[in-house]
Amino acid sequence: MAIYSKEEAKQLLEKALSFSKADACEITLNGSESGNIRYARNSVSTAGHRSNQTMSVQSSFGKKSGVATIDEFDDASLQKVVGRSEELAQLAPENPEFMEPLGPQEYLDSKTYVEATAKINPEYRARVASDSIKPAAAKDVTAAGFLNDSAGFTAMANTNGLFAYNQSTDISFTVTMRSNDGTGSGWSSRDFNDVNKFDAAEASAVAIDKAIQSRNAKAIEPGKYTVILEPAASSQLLQNMFSAFNARTADEGRSFMSKEGGGTKLGEKIVDERVNFWSDPQHPDVPSAPWNGEGQARKKMNWLENGVVKNLAYSRYWAKEKGVEPVPTPSNGIMTGGDASLEDLIKDTKRGVLVTRLWYIRTVDPQTLLYTGLTRDGTFYIENGKIKHPVKNFRFNESPIIMLNNLEALGKQVRINGNLIPYMKVRDFTFTSLSDAV
Repeated sequence: MAIYSKEEAKQLLEKALSFSKADACEITLNGSESGNIRYARNSVSTAGHRSNQTMSVQSSFGKKSGVATIDEFDDASLQKVVGRSEELAQLAPENPEFMEPLGPQEYLDSKTYVEATAKINPEYRARVASDSIKPAAAKDVTAAGFLNDSAGFTAMANTNGLFAYNQSTDISFTVTMRSNDGTGSGWSSRDFNDVNKFDAAEASAVAIDKAIQSRNAKAIEPGKYTVILEPAASSQLLQNMFSAFNARTADEGRSFMSKEGGGTKLGEKIVDERVNFWSDPQHPDVPSAPWNGEGQARKKMNWLENGVVKNLAYSRYWAKEKGVEPVPTPSNGIMTGGDASLEDLIKDTKRGVLVTRLWYIRTVDPQTLLYTGLTRDGTFYIENGKIKHPVKNFRFNESPIIMLNNLEALGKQVRINGNLIPYMKVRDFTFTSLSDAV
């Protein structure tokens, strides 16, 4: 087994550190057990299990560092990998931004491990595939999906006395459904730490319904539309926006968070006052590791409050340069939602477009956070509170900043890719051209 207990990991890391002759040494140990099943054309194509373990050693002499990795942990191998990292460090140039490894830290309790997820077996994976394939075939739809589940740990220790350990579990599922006449496509995605929250039949039914409803889509003119964005449609744009909440790139004039003439937008209102965004490693629906790759402790942090920028992320080096405390980048994102369901938002829309998801998103202008991409897997025209008919896919040009300033309504939150994002109704979303792809 590739999963070590906290005590086992600590003993192994301490033994590896005992071989160090460097000024500083930091070692990370990872292990995981994972399984998967893949299906296409309503038939399972592959299934498998993986067991991995890796140790990464970084040795430093002054500001010179070298890294070596290994996946064998006997004494001779540990001594070899530590020695190799020291050899590389001696050959490396000095890093002007080198930071000494952290000392002991205090961490929040972790919420990322669920025993039931760790116990997923091949029979369970086969049932997931069956719960997706059978209803698809019964409705003249072809399913293609992938399920991956994993249980693992990460630990780190260094010569300054730091030790950190975290166990986690994860299950992720995506499925695309295509109508057999080739004109309709639906899609669904689910991810959880706790497998008990996952329902493969429910997720597959959503994709099947969209595949059937999106058949024989009609073309409508590109332009500015009121849109209802499902969380899978807005999540990537929001993640791109929050990557700009970086103090260094803002201070250096390289991001949307930079102000003309110098300074940052910290403390400024940049979006609708209903927008609140924070991170929390202990949130029960989207828990994350309580420490990052440098061993820094993570805690609950507000990033946007009532539309106002409350914090920027500071690396340890940039925090030292600016004389402030470091602020780690968030490991999850939680955006305030409302009580409205997707159906409620549709009922309250006179004319608009429902977007299942966006893909192939690319940057147009990083300074304004303007992006382009395409709709996919179910785009529908809404009229007088009802879905009237499917529409052909669009290319869009839009900024999440403009999008969140044109906010009309917020719906219920949904977990997507480890984040909690609400359904959103937005006016004047810009579609620039049509796409013939289904």
